[in-house]
Amino acid sequence: MNIHEYQAKALLRSYGVPVSDGRIVLRAEEAKSAAGEMDGPLWVVKAQIHAGGRGKGTFKEASAGEKGGVRLTKSVAEAAEQASLMLGRTLVTHQTGPAGKVVNRIYIEDGSDIETELYLALLVDRATSRVSFVVSTEGGMDIEEVAASTPEKILSFTVDPATGIQGFHGRRVAFALGLEGKQVKQCVDLINKLYKLFIERDAEMIEINPLIVTDTGDLKCLDAKMGFDSNALYRQPDILALRDETEEDPKELAASKFDLNYIALDGEIGCMVNGAGLAMATMDIIKLYGAEPANFLDVGGGATKEKVTEAFKIITSDPQVKGILVNIFGGIMRCDVIAEGVIAAVKEMGLEVPLVVRLEGTNVELGKQIINESGLNVIAADNLSDAAQKIVKAVKG
Repeated sequence: MNIHEYQAKALLRSYGVPVSDGRIVLRAEEAKSAAGEMDGPLWVVKAQIHAGGRGKGTFKEASAGEKGGVRLTKSVAEAAEQASLMLGRTLVTHQTGPAGKVVNRIYIEDGSDIETELYLALLVDRATSRVSFVVSTEGGMDIEEVAASTPEKILSFTVDPATGIQGFHGRRVAFALGLEGKQVKQCVDLINKLYKLFIERDAEMIEINPLIVTDTGDLKCLDAKMGFDSNALYRQPDILALRDETEEDPKELAASKFDLNYIALDGEIGCMVNGAGLAMATMDIIKLYGAEPANFLDVGGGATKEKVTEAFKIITSDPQVKGILVNIFGGIMRCDVIAEGVIAAVKEMGLEVPLVVRLEGTNVELGKQIINESGLNVIAADNLSDAAQKIVKAVKG
């Protein structure tokens, strides 16, 4: 689960991490009073969406102005005006895709005098099962671009969970970033606090870009992104309360409410599979035969008829889906349950695209019988390869 910048900065502030003073604005008429609560002389107006590249983004609506989603202003009135221009408009960045995201929140914060921009992130390193630090002197840039063009400017190391964070970790970061004097001590303190936040709050990512050195020689987190382990939210109720459902894909949101593992993709063939490994193999074989999957969807081993029905509804609600492949290998999951769920969903939603069903395993004959006697226009398949070829042929002609 991701949160907004202003929420991330509130968390940082609660752990004693240096950030700028700021105010959140939800309605245009609140912008002037919010900006007036800060001293200036510079006010930064930031669109709040779950995507990077806001400063270089563009708005679809001409009335939002030509500037990006991060704007520097020099008066309370100008800050309020820019906030009003952005609220309710659609911001398009390299991470949102061409559809963009509607800006429902604006964050106005004090401007900062910047001497140096740096990069700092904490991530979960899946290879070592440890928390990893990634730091670079190239702050303010996309870290992917830095990694591709100048990888030598990136330092990465992991923290042994047996010892936890130590002073030398902070000093290692400080030296890699070229910090000196009081900045080294500040860096050690910052690293300790960020690691504590990461562990205590079940974070998956904390990205500070840029981490700046101010004109007074102090460190400050100028921007912040955070993501959290969705499986741990049951023990983080205050983090869960920060969830902004308007920023999430409606299909993924609906799937989460039925405990379905769903991720939207860009292809044209919807997939409903049981088991993550089989789902990945299904997506791969669809690509092998010349098409693209529209989603990853694992209904799980203990799915009910109601879950299967909801999964089918989610797939058919995607306008880019031109065909559907149901691929079930019944172990714990029974093929007849899948068949009943598919039929119930089709009767409720209708079926306007080709549907290929491959069933194998527990109660497979009963599942096939249920589908065959349903009167649905379903294409039967004998194995995974056969199923993939048939759905690709039905979609591609």
